[in-house]
Amino acid sequence: LSVVAALIPASPLEQTRRATRSLSDAIKDAKENNITPRFYVDYLIPLPPETKEEDIDPWPGGLAQMYPYAKDILSTILEGVVDEPAGPCSSQVLSEPDCAGFFIQESKTDAKNDVAAILFPGPDQLRNIEEIDEMVGSRALILFNKQFQRPADFGFGKGDRCKKAVFDKFRYGFAFQEFSCRGEDTKLTFEYPNWQSCVICDENQDVGQQEIALLEPSPERPAYDDLQKKINEVLPEPIWMRKMGEAEEKGLKFQRKK
Repeated sequence: LSVVAALIPASPLEQTRRATRSLSDAIKDAKENNITPRFYVDYLIPLPPETKEEDIDPWPGGLAQMYPYAKDILSTILEGVVDEPAGPCSSQVLSEPDCAGFFIQESKTDAKNDVAAILFPGPDQLRNIEEIDEMVGSRALILFNKQFQRPADFGFGKGDRCKKAVFDKFRYGFAFQEFSCRGEDTKLTFEYPNWQSCVICDENQDVGQQEIALLEPSPERPAYDDLQKKINEVLPEPIWMRKMGEAEEKGLKFQRKK
C-alpha cells in the first residue's frame, strides 16, 4: 500500500489556503497563455458547529443554511487571490429561491486583476452566467459549488447554449470531492494542474486513519471505473471483510478493554 501524507486538507482553513493557492496559479497560467480565466471550484463546506453525530442531514435548510458559511469562505478565497485587494469583497443575491449570489473582489492596483464569482449557480442561472461572463470580460470568473454536472441538467433545448456559455469555457481551478467507490471512502482533490485520488481507511484503530494513494496525479479527472480497478488492486478485501478480520483478531469493540 502507498500511504500518503496530507493529500486531503486537514482542516477548513487548510482547504481555503490550498484553494486560494491553486486558483492563483490557475489564473496566472491562463493569463500568461492568453486564455480567458474561467474556473470551477468544488469546495467541501465544513459541517455547522451545532451538528450532532446522530444527525441524518446536517444541512436540513439546504443551500439557504449553507449560504452564510459559503459566503464567508468564498470572500476569503477571493481576497487571497487578488493582489492588493481594494477593500472587502462585495456581493449581491442573484436568486433568493435558488440561493445564488454574485461576488466581486476588486484590485487596488488594476481593474484587470479583479476576480468575480457566482456562488451556487444552478441551471436557472444560465442567463446570469452569460451576462456576468460578458460583463467580466478578460477578468477571472469562478463558478463556486455549481449545482449542475452535465448539459442535460439545464433541460430540453438548452444543450448548445449551456455548452457555449459554461462547459466549453470553464475548467477546474480547485476541487475537494468525496464519494463512495466500491464502498470505500474515496477522495479526489484538484490543485492546479493535477487531480489526485485516495481512499481513507480507518478500520484499524492501532494505525489510525490512513490515506491510501490511488492513481498517479493527472490533469484529467479520474474515471470511476479506473478508481474502482485501482481500489481492487490496492485493497483486494472489501471493507466489511477487513473489519470482520479485525473483530476476529481483537474482539468486538464493546468487548475490548479501554
